[in-house]
Amino acid sequence: MELFDSHCHLDPMRYLDELPAVVARARAAGVTGMAIIGTRAMDSEAAADLASREPGLVATAGIHPNDVNEVVAGEWDRIVTLAESGRVAAIGETGLDWYRHDAPPDIQREWFDRHVQLAQRLSLPLVVHTRESLADVLAMLREAVARGPLTAILHAFTGTSVEAGEALELGCYLGFAGMVTFRSSAGLREVAATVPIDRLLVETDSPFLSPEPLRGRRNEPAHVVHTARCLALARGVSLEVLAAATAANARRLFRCGG
Repeated sequence: MELFDSHCHLDPMRYLDELPAVVARARAAGVTGMAIIGTRAMDSEAAADLASREPGLVATAGIHPNDVNEVVAGEWDRIVTLAESGRVAAIGETGLDWYRHDAPPDIQREWFDRHVQLAQRLSLPLVVHTRESLADVLAMLREAVARGPLTAILHAFTGTSVEAGEALELGCYLGFAGMVTFRSSAGLREVAATVPIDRLLVETDSPFLSPEPLRGRRNEPAHVVHTARCLALARGVSLEVLAAATAANARRLFRCGG
């Protein structure tokens, strides 16, 4: 069985000198692929460096919507340079976050569109963060798709079945994280059960969003098996079938071998 954690944050700032052990535990758990997500220029560069050293890992480059009001001079140029270098497999994490108030909505929209245009120019997938903003995210993605081809990943998806349908019509992939395992998330599991198997991804969002039965502990890629098992049960398939399908989806999306 091979699993692919489609969204995790692995860099020295978050795991310090324990990072090699975290990667080793993931491999021992059958996690042969991981997408290391950038949220600023520094950790995007660190993600690319890590991916270049570790087989099966890919990196992304972007600036998180909660951080766009703190971007320093030259930082976006570093993101663009990294993306153009061919060292990353996707653009982001970008998007809109109406839950926190770290950056004004108009600035978040401006930066989201900037990431969208970069992804379209380079024909790379777009990793999208959305929190209490899914309707606005979908509206902006709809405008972008009208301009030209775009493949987006709605990571840590928590939307309704109607919103899932709208996202799928736009060509999006839906990533499910630890929230789908929570006892209170029966509705989300019902949504996840209806997503076409070729658009489904599993993720940890490490070190955040630990799944049951590990809530309250720091998350890491090895724990993606709990989310995969929960989704397999919701869909009425074996863990092996779910793992193989979602890993194949991630590899196709990020254009990386198995």
